[in-house]
Amino acid sequence: MMDWTDRHCRYFHRCLSRHVTLYTEMVTAPALVRGQALHLLRFDPAEQPVVLQLGGSDPAELARATELGWDAGYREINLNCGCPSDRVQSGCFGAVLMEQPARVAEICQAMIAASPARITVKCRIGVDHQTPEDVLPRFLETLARAGVGHVIIHARKAWLSGLSPKDNREIPPLNHDLVLAMKRAFPELSISINGGITSLQQAQAFLDAGLDGVMIGRAAYQRPGDLLLPADAAIYGEPGPRNADTALAAMRPYIAQELAQGTRLASITRHMLGLFAGQPGARHWRRILSEGAHRPGAGLEVLDTAHDAVREAAGSALATDG
Repeated sequence: MMDWTDRHCRYFHRCLSRHVTLYTEMVTAPALVRGQALHLLRFDPAEQPVVLQLGGSDPAELARATELGWDAGYREINLNCGCPSDRVQSGCFGAVLMEQPARVAEICQAMIAASPARITVKCRIGVDHQTPEDVLPRFLETLARAGVGHVIIHARKAWLSGLSPKDNREIPPLNHDLVLAMKRAFPELSISINGGITSLQQAQAFLDAGLDGVMIGRAAYQRPGDLLLPADAAIYGEPGPRNADTALAAMRPYIAQELAQGTRLASITRHMLGLFAGQPGARHWRRILSEGAHRPGAGLEVLDTAHDAVREAAGSALATDG
């Protein structure tokens, strides 16, 4: 979710659900430690629970990045061993680390020793010509011995050459059954599943089958109203925001504050385009935000105009149905 789940996206998603755990986009340890890009750690306390996801391959550097994350307020830090992008491979981290389980163990031990934060790992079921049924159990066993207690498994292989990152999210076949089998084989590990999950009904089915968590990426980003607004009641059994209108009202003070600090409206509203996906007026919502938010000096009036268009379309739809 690089370039997607930035702090504006996460604040918006928290307005939709009080309980889901949010993840940062992957932040590289070299950027924090060598580049001193500490602004990448910035988050609003309202985002909690939020997990910092780190990328890297040097144990000492990742240990220092973990310390910086803890000092910034993150209480859970995730090591990415699943991203297949060219940028990640060139730095010898992400999914390529699945070929180096001993190094991953060394990294995790260094991260665990660096702070009290809970250290977790996100991985694939394998890469390239590895046989997942052989590789994944050994990888999980190595993680458990290193002291890792929670793993998120993307239920696809990653092809490190020949497929783009986008293709790697779609072309390798899903193997949800293997992830379920890993939970049975490693009952002491907390295991979450990721990949190809597009509804809360699917998520609940995996929880009912014994998994400890479900991570949803693209579907939650593209259809946040469908996935996040009902999540508190459907998954956690507690009331959440009443509807999209309530969530938008909660976003207004945040947007006003960010605009006053020089943030461009489009930097925030680009994450909100899918809020009304599948509903009357969704096209107007996207168009007005996409066009208006980029204009110099664009402010909350653009959001209000887009929202009015949605309400007008919803009213027309009700009148037609009647």
